[in-house]
Amino acid sequence: MIRLIRSLPFGKSLGFITAAVTGLLLLPAKLANAEDNGQRPNVVVVLVDDLRFDELGFMGADVPTPAMDRLATEGVVMRNAFVTTSLCSPSRASFLTGMAMRNHGVVDNNVPLADDLTIFPERLQQVGYQTALIGKWHMGTGADPRRGFDHWVSFPGQGSYRPRDLLGRPAMLNINGEAVPQKGYVTDELTQYATEWLNGLERDRLFLLYVAHKGVHAPFTSAERHTGTLMPSSPDLSASRTGDESGTPMWVTNQRNSWHGVEFSYHDVLAMGEFRRDYRETLRSVDDSIGSLRETLAQLGELENTIVFITSDNGFLLGEHGLIDKRNAYEASMRVPMIVWGPRHLLAQGELETLVANIDLAPTVLDLAGAEPLDAADGISFAPMLRGEATSPRSELVYEYYWEFNYPQTPTTFALRDDRFKYIQYHGVWDTEELFDLSADPHETLNLVADPDYENVLIDMRLRLFAGLASRDGTRSITFSRKFNQGAVFRLQEGSRAAEFPERWLRQPGTLDRLEHVIPDGPQKQALIKRLNEALASDE
Repeated sequence: MIRLIRSLPFGKSLGFITAAVTGLLLLPAKLANAEDNGQRPNVVVVLVDDLRFDELGFMGADVPTPAMDRLATEGVVMRNAFVTTSLCSPSRASFLTGMAMRNHGVVDNNVPLADDLTIFPERLQQVGYQTALIGKWHMGTGADPRRGFDHWVSFPGQGSYRPRDLLGRPAMLNINGEAVPQKGYVTDELTQYATEWLNGLERDRLFLLYVAHKGVHAPFTSAERHTGTLMPSSPDLSASRTGDESGTPMWVTNQRNSWHGVEFSYHDVLAMGEFRRDYRETLRSVDDSIGSLRETLAQLGELENTIVFITSDNGFLLGEHGLIDKRNAYEASMRVPMIVWGPRHLLAQGELETLVANIDLAPTVLDLAGAEPLDAADGISFAPMLRGEATSPRSELVYEYYWEFNYPQTPTTFALRDDRFKYIQYHGVWDTEELFDLSADPHETLNLVADPDYENVLIDMRLRLFAGLASRDGTRSITFSRKFNQGAVFRLQEGSRAAEFPERWLRQPGTLDRLEHVIPDGPQKQALIKRLNEALASDE
């Protein structure tokens, strides 16, 4: 499988960010608010694919990312940035609409974004911005230009790193509605199109450049100049759960031996150190691209008046919990990098611990640009934090993922995460919930769902999650795509067996708590169970 089987990490030290970026530093600046000084900023958004929050040089990873490191050191690092759905298309729709998956309707990688939904570039156009999308659209199967962008360079679906795809077919780009053959390595070619667009802009008008890279999506394929530049490096998973521990959901244990598990990854045998090396070598061209864009902005005299956002559509597991890839609600899957650079417009500098989400980016950009907010956004602007105001706009976030038939190993997942706890609930499967105290257990190794000391936390988070999952009309529903094959269902014949049910669920006939499922959890539950059994016994 074309250099797919080569690498994996998490649990690395979060490393240095230098003394200048440890904690929140509020530094004086002359220009902090676009409305105050009459000067709106240009905006550049770089959306990387499948980039973990910690696979960057400034986070301690052994991979050269000098361009992103420089932006992080000079700008703001949002240490607790997350996606509300860890899957390409739903997350991309959330970045553009400011809406959660249940409201924008892009529930998997097959569903297109509805034409009647407003995306934030449209609001910027209304206040005079020139706008361009360069790169991956990936909502539905097509790549036709979308309302909101004056200039469009994209490709169908996942696209191809090379001018010919994995099946040997010519890779095609859609440039403003015209099919154009891809000529070179996709990251470099997208960068070239982006710089050409910047060079051709009207200098007296502001702009939004939205660059969505294919990198670093698997199968990892690095630029030739980076191939072989790094050594294989297996991750340190000593602090992570393996997927066999008590309290682990059965689906997690079973997924170890599957397409998205460490035993049968992508239906092959994964060499962890090489896999991780390929991931990092592919990332290097993305960092080169960011460096080139910065240099172009500087040459054009636009850098000083530009705010840059660097983030990712989702994280990526590299062996944590015995899993790879994304989709689930564990930290390595849903946590993403978020760098914001723009010293002229931002008072804040350093690390901010406040909780932010992908749905917050659109409201934030519009706030900074002084444009009208979106009518139906679920996200919250964190621009006040970037301006140095001591407010935290978000105390928790709701996570949702809907089961996909083509990757049936991961069930429909709902989760609630605040600054201390994470509660995860699985829908449509017979399995355990999960509750983690992230302050004491950042690697999510100890499931507290059956711990009586945390019963009140569990009950409260169940209620908050249910309330948070309501769609705009107050209803709750699960949508799904048409099934067109059996999906990635294979398991390694010599691999691990299917999981057993949790021991705490095993009972003999006639046990006194056999009807406990009809009574809500709470301090009176045991007494009510006793009364119920007494009533049943008296009827007999």
